[in-house]
Amino acid sequence: MKHTPTIRAELDRYLKQESMSLTQFGHIAGMNRGIVSAIVTGNKSMSVNQLDLITEAMDLPEGYFYDLFIENYIIDTPPNMRRIEPFLFRCAELDKLDAIRRVVGSIMDNVLYSPKLFDIAEVLLAQGRHDAALLLYEGVAEAEKYQHSERLAICQYRIFAIQVGDDQSRNLSAATIFEAFVERLDEIDQLDALKDLANVYRSLRKWNKVDEAAKKMKQKAKAQYSLKHQHKNRECNESTKKLSRPLFVYITYADLLCASVCDDQGDYQQALQHTYAYGNLDWVKETDEDTLYWIKQYKDWAKCNTYVNKLLSGDISVLQDYVEYIAESDSNEQEKISKLLNVIIAANRFELEVDDILQRFETEINSFSEQSLSDDMYNQQVIPDYIAWFGYELAHYYLHRGMYSVGFKHLMYSMVSYHTLNNETYFINCMGLFLHFRDHAVSETKTAFLNFIEKVWMDNVEKNGAADHRG
Repeated sequence: MKHTPTIRAELDRYLKQESMSLTQFGHIAGMNRGIVSAIVTGNKSMSVNQLDLITEAMDLPEGYFYDLFIENYIIDTPPNMRRIEPFLFRCAELDKLDAIRRVVGSIMDNVLYSPKLFDIAEVLLAQGRHDAALLLYEGVAEAEKYQHSERLAICQYRIFAIQVGDDQSRNLSAATIFEAFVERLDEIDQLDALKDLANVYRSLRKWNKVDEAAKKMKQKAKAQYSLKHQHKNRECNESTKKLSRPLFVYITYADLLCASVCDDQGDYQQALQHTYAYGNLDWVKETDEDTLYWIKQYKDWAKCNTYVNKLLSGDISVLQDYVEYIAESDSNEQEKISKLLNVIIAANRFELEVDDILQRFETEINSFSEQSLSDDMYNQQVIPDYIAWFGYELAHYYLHRGMYSVGFKHLMYSMVSYHTLNNETYFINCMGLFLHFRDHAVSETKTAFLNFIEKVWMDNVEKNGAADHRG
């Protein structure tokens, strides 16, 4: 039988090695002699705070004994949440994720610990310790997978939100898993969940899924809005306070999403109807500052997208008005790029010459790769996809007009972006465009593209453990 060492034995050996008394060690560690004695003799367990003091006094790295602490005081004894909770928080501080994983694995056979672990995960999430929180949410979700509880649904929502990142392949998997749990959430929580789900599917251009999520969100939001204004329902008013947006926004955003779906299908007339719907907000009853801000936003978006729908349907007469609108808007550079994307799509589709427009927005175009971080799912997912797409359309425009140097520059940016996003379809589109114009590339450009493609191939071989390859 394997003998598991103990922290007590390690401390006892250290004291003998250093010829140090309990009193001397207690003075260094900031602990009284009685506590040190009780720990060494095994008459007293220890807290993680005491363990940290002992570790520091022994001049060892922070968390040095954490694996032994798990063995001695968590796995080998009945779980005690008064000891486990501070230990988990300390592990999160030190980014000791393996230790958190071991603790969760050792105690989650018993679902009685789920509520406490869930509460700890919520605190860690609020502290921004997402990786640590994710392990706890996953542990609770696994323990409660047959419970059909609301807590399980919230865990899956948190797991989805934490996992969504640059990798669009992983995002698709996260969205697919979470989608099955949306209906188990509280009716108010479902609105933000559907909004976030729709934005991820929008970035993946899974338009049937966007349409489905948007229609559900609109139906549920309209029901809640009606309930809120029936007899001034106090309970509904209180519950809607936890929403990330005013309640009416979920109705209007559904129309905006449906307009995007119609745009993709080429049904610009129906897209316009949805656009007019979210531009007409006379029915909104609230008059607070937040509501007025969002009303202004939607009226602005409706004006913008009315131009867009007409432009992409072939009505070129609105192009200059749309360009003036972009120039005069107080949008940030990323938002201007998403608006300019429509100009360049129209230019490529209808063979328009827009050099003067591109020159006018040269500053914004040159800085479009600088992305700011945001917790909002739209800015996290949709904007990066638009920026990569803009690079591709810009490359298409310049390459087809014989402006090869600038065209290849934008194509390389788009190619790198789609690789980062792990979007194979559009990465291959970039490769195809490069191959179509490769004869016009100078040797340095060809080398840069081929080196990058080889790097992607090597990374994939390494990641997927493919068969032996030889150069």
